[in-house]
Amino acid sequence: MKIVGVIPARWASTRLPGKSLVQICGKPLIQRVVERVRLAKRLDTVLVATDDKRIADVVNALGVKAVMTRPDHPSGTDRIAEALEGIKADIVINIQGDEPLIDPKLIDSLAKVMASGKEWDMGTAAAPITNDNDLNNPSVVKVVWDENGRALYFSRSVIPFVRDKKPESGKALHWRHIGIYAYRKSFLEKFVKTSPSLPEKSEKLEQLRALHIGGRIVVIQTAEAGIGVDTPEDVKYVEAIIRKAGG
Repeated sequence: MKIVGVIPARWASTRLPGKSLVQICGKPLIQRVVERVRLAKRLDTVLVATDDKRIADVVNALGVKAVMTRPDHPSGTDRIAEALEGIKADIVINIQGDEPLIDPKLIDSLAKVMASGKEWDMGTAAAPITNDNDLNNPSVVKVVWDENGRALYFSRSVIPFVRDKKPESGKALHWRHIGIYAYRKSFLEKFVKTSPSLPEKSEKLEQLRALHIGGRIVVIQTAEAGIGVDTPEDVKYVEAIIRKAGG
């Protein structure tokens, strides 16, 4: 079974144009991401799917293959699907190109659960929501799942809704979705050929398309939500963490 990690990295970014090459403690952001991803032990191959030669040049210099893709893809998932055309893969891990502190163990955990059987079409992750600001922030996507870990729904609204008072169970009730995905390649190909569903159009969450077409998505739990770089302030925050860790 071949497991391929793909990092989508486009040039355009509304809040931080060209952010893939923004310097993070002396290294381009995409290099920081690639270095973390290469620490994962269950990936057979790592690719970067990009629409810009400048990004490709940095990636190729690291000894990682960059695949050029069209600039007009509506999502990173579509970009990954194009990059994988003609490439043999059984399982694909979509790793965000703006998370320089991505945990390699999280990547391995997703790869392991997808490779352990064929019952899952997709896999993703979630971390506990620990404060009301995140809980009520529509930019923080929430997810609920069943007793087997199968995703039931993703939403920008608060789910589950607490009607009276929060039950005392000793377990986290609200979880934030983390934007890392594992796909069985055959399901990925089906996914990108399907038109967005009404819930997806409403919430602007492409994972709802997978649920709409009957996709079985397993959600694994992790303690940390991760840090994405979207603004100059994010750059400073991540740099402070890296310096503190001696990186």
